[in-house]
Parts: sequence; structure tokens; C-alpha cells
Amino acid sequence: MPAQHKLTASQVKHAKPGKHSDGAGLWLHKREDGGAQWVLRVTVHGRRREMGLGRLSDVSLKEARDTAERWRAVVREGKDPIKERERLRREAMREDHTLATVAAEAFEARKAQLKGDGIAGRWFSPLELHVLPKLGKVPVEDIDQRDIKNTLEPIWHSKADTAQKALNRLNIVLQHAAAMGLDVDMQATQKAKALLGKTRHKPQQIPAMPWQEVPAFYESLSDGTVTHLALRLLILTGLRSRPLRFCRLEEIEGDVWTVPAEKMKSQKDQEQEFRVPLSKEALAVIEQAKPLARDGYLFPSVRKGVISDATMSAFMKRRGLDARPHGFRSSLRTWCAEATDTPENVAEAALAHVTGSKVARAYRRTDFLEQRRVLMERWADHVTGGSGDVVRMVGN
Repeated sequence: MPAQHKLTASQVKHAKPGKHSDGAGLWLHKREDGGAQWVLRVTVHGRRREMGLGRLSDVSLKEARDTAERWRAVVREGKDPIKERERLRREAMREDHTLATVAAEAFEARKAQLKGDGIAGRWFSPLELHVLPKLGKVPVEDIDQRDIKNTLEPIWHSKADTAQKALNRLNIVLQHAAAMGLDVDMQATQKAKALLGKTRHKPQQIPAMPWQEVPAFYESLSDGTVTHLALRLLILTGLRSRPLRFCRLEEIEGDVWTVPAEKMKSQKDQEQEFRVPLSKEALAVIEQAKPLARDGYLFPSVRKGVISDATMSAFMKRRGLDARPHGFRSSLRTWCAEATDTPENVAEAALAHVTGSKVARAYRRTDFLEQRRVLMERWADHVTGGSGDVVRMVGN
């Protein structure tokens, strides 16, 4: 082997412009302007190669020798060190662009379009629970339809809605990766869907209590606990669980409860606050719940935070009921259709449903509050055991 370690630290420091050999192919190139660079000369398959090892200002003599020896070992294996270094760089870049990394970036970029900036986690959770545990460490450029198919196949039929959401989110992540300039297969999710085939899952509606049975159930909620009172107000208002569970006292003024936009179910660009007319019965329930309030929340949990949807659902399950809390919205809507002549716009507005085209909504500047005020009083009358006679509403 050629002589090595010819240079000393002092010689390196005071080297004049030119090329200075340290032996075994390691050279220091000193320029006229004072700059200097380490270069390793090797012969691979009869071809001489020169490989830069860094500037003298960044790489010491010892570091240059250690690096040179590492690449000489690569040459002894019959490999081109320059090509090997490029390969390692490409792999390092790919490791930085794993699916988990790119998915996190895509989620961050999309937060502005999501309710509450996606804090609830509903957008990201299908990926986090069902895709990233298997594919998170895979470079996004390597992911193909077979990877996706094998990942989602276990839940494709049993949890069809979740699987579809995961597939949609994954497609958005791949689009984000493409925008980053990465070489991804933009058709991978569609190909995976073709491989997975049509799902056998049949969507099931949330069980709802027939409107005729609601009064008896309402009457049974009589012990004044948070769960009983929350269910009573849920029935009386026709709201979804989230705005009710997170109801704050300052949202209620007089007989109107104004639910903040971020608590309503809608896309961020459609969000607007929702006014709920409170019947006399609903106001009575609220007064009964006020002494139980904590930290400003009308329906607190036993330990911390607010009552959960699972708590109310479990209560109904223990009662031996198939119906669930969300189903009372259906009870109200069916009552409107079968026992009243409520105009459809008013009935849909009572449930905070978006109806009509975007243009029609832009010109319709009413939330039918007064009509809904009458409707919810009639509903409260029914719920509390009123006559049950068919209600006639004046159309608008």
C-alpha cells in the first residue's frame, strides 16, 4: 500500500498553493485565493476517479483521513465511491420523505380548510390509525397500489366508511407529495380501489326512536342528573351532540341559544353561527342544569371536561334501547313530516341542514327563527305529553 499520513497538521495549516499528497490517494488542493479542498483519488475498474471530501475549513486532517479510508473500503468492494455516495444521498432524501412525514405536511397545509384547524383529529385519524402504522416509514415515492390494497384490505368491508376516508386522505397526501416535486404514482389510490373491489358493507342509519315513543322516554328522564338533563335538551332542540355537550352559559341569551360557528357541522368556508329558539320547556331544563354547571359548561363530565356522547349512548343502551342520541334529530324531522304541515325549509332549518343551491342560499337571508320558535314550542308540547293532535303550521 502507498505510504500514508505524510502531512502534519502544521504542514496543512501553512501549505502553499498547489497539490499536497497525504498518501494513498488523499490530496490537499490549495488555491491561490487561500481556499483549500480535500480530494481522494482512486481507481475503479481501471478508471481513475477524483472525489471531493470537503473544504479544509470544514474538514480537519484527521476527518479527511477517516473519510478517505471509508471510501477506500468501498473501492475494495469493487464499487464506485462517487456513485455510492449519490445513492446514499438519494436514499437519505427518500427517508426524509416517508409517508408519515409527507402526511403530516399535507395535514398542516390543509388545516386552514378544516373545522377548528383539524384539532379534533377526524381528518387525520383514518391515516393515523389504519395507514401509517403499516406504511408510515415507507418512502412516499415507493408506495404503489399493492401497498395500499394490502393495508386497507382488512377493513375494506368491515369498516367501509373509515376505509374510504383513509383512501381519500391518502390520495390528498399523494397530491401533496407531487406538488413537492416527488415522483409519486398519482393513480395509486384509484388502482388500489380497483384491486379492492366493491365493498360489501351496507351503510346503516343511526337508530332513531319513533316520534310517538319520545314522550314516554322524555318523562323517564326525571332524576335531574347531567345525563338526564342533557338528553332532555338534546331532544327539545334537535341539535347534534357536540354543540349541546359543549354548551356554555354565555351562549344563551333570553330564549335564544346562539351556537358558535366552530361547534356546528360544516365545512370551514360555510361556517356560521346557529340560533336555536328555546321553548319554555327547554328553558326550564337549562335552569335545572345551571347549578350543575362547571367551568362555564352546562353539562360537565364527572371528572373533567364535558359529558361525552358515549355517556349518553351508553345510558340508552343500558335502558335496552336500540335508538341513540343522534337519532332524536330523525324523530323530530319525521314528526314534522307526519304530524305537521311544516314547510320543508323551516323543518330543515330546525336541524341546521344546508338546503338549496349556493346561489339560492346567498339570496335567502333568513334562518326562519320565528317560524322555528313556533315549531319548537309545538315539539316541546308533544315531547312533554301534549295532545298529540296533528299540528297545522302557517307556511312561509
